[in-house]
Amino acid sequence: MTQALAGIRVLDLTNVLAGPLCAYQLALLGAHVVKVEMPKNGDLARQLGADPVLNRQRMGASFLAQNGGKKSITVNLKVDAGKDVLRRLIETADVLVENFRPGVMDRLGLGYSDAREINPSLVYCAISGFGQSGPMKDAPAYDQIIQGLSGMMSVTGDEKCAPLRAGYPVADTVGGITAAFAIASALVGRQKTGEGSFIDVSMLDSAMVSMGWIVSNYLLADEKPCPIGNDNFTAAPSGTFKTGSGLLNIAANKQEQFETLAKSVGREDLVTDERFADRESRKRYRPALTMELESALARKSAAEWEVLLNRVGVPAGQVLTVPQALQTAQIKHRELLQVFEDVPGLDRRLVLARAGFKMSSGDPAVSSAPPRLGAHTTEILNAIGYSASEISHLKEAGAV
Repeated sequence: MTQALAGIRVLDLTNVLAGPLCAYQLALLGAHVVKVEMPKNGDLARQLGADPVLNRQRMGASFLAQNGGKKSITVNLKVDAGKDVLRRLIETADVLVENFRPGVMDRLGLGYSDAREINPSLVYCAISGFGQSGPMKDAPAYDQIIQGLSGMMSVTGDEKCAPLRAGYPVADTVGGITAAFAIASALVGRQKTGEGSFIDVSMLDSAMVSMGWIVSNYLLADEKPCPIGNDNFTAAPSGTFKTGSGLLNIAANKQEQFETLAKSVGREDLVTDERFADRESRKRYRPALTMELESALARKSAAEWEVLLNRVGVPAGQVLTVPQALQTAQIKHRELLQVFEDVPGLDRRLVLARAGFKMSSGDPAVSSAPPRLGAHTTEILNAIGYSASEISHLKEAGAV
């Protein structure tokens, strides 16, 4: 089977998370991704992760998570010979992704206008915290900074602990997926015009777009967003509930689902209680409704209720830890995880998460494990026309 982006050549000049995740999504769809890294240290994520040994080997868990399927070449963009290498790579590339601060690539003579002269069909994607324009464009940005500035933290948690940072780098992740979507769209557009394009991805913009309902409730209904913990602000009973053993998420958002839930837990009387007569009244009396339901849910475990309620059409699911989630039959059935054995630079097998979708033309997957720093430098230089003696000179000059 042929993957959707087979034959597309991508230059990944990015570091840490948003950019590498973007390029990883493209690699999962079959794109040929060349990761361009600075000599000696490479992507900072190579030194990040929970295992100090891997970090010292420049194969940190944070790097491994989103660099599968890529080839690594080291290029020093601070020297002219290194810039020339990148220019040669641009000649045959379809996509270039970078996440330097706005203006850095222009000052190096490698910005979009420069790249377009080399390759008019190039799709050039610049990912930054705040975009390429505006009063904050030059400000440094990290995931937590964006979470705070976007309002995400203000609606996460409850009245006791908010504002609260999400438990994973959601702003970086959304930014990376936004960039991958934009690049794929630009490639489709290029098929019609033959011309490339410049894509300006802002992590702040992406984060706020991902908060669609929250933002719209404020803009259209003048409802000031506030943190409500594990409850769903659109309906009740919809949220997290205590059971006889474990926590259970229930989303009885429709009237018929509420009535079925009440009957299933042996509390049909809740349906005729005027406090719980309709959606809005249930939201007003949410604490009282939760107390009544949790009293009934105490008779069984979360695992038992999950099966029972889903069977009768009431959406429900246990609240699991990450290790528990990875072991579920559903995740295993979907083959979300890809396993690599005998990975160079690692003393263990490598397990990577793939994409959150499947395709009839070929499921997302990468052909190789994440590369060691500079593992493909000579191979790639040969492919773009450098001779053995020229490569030797580049290495002596610290250009690669």
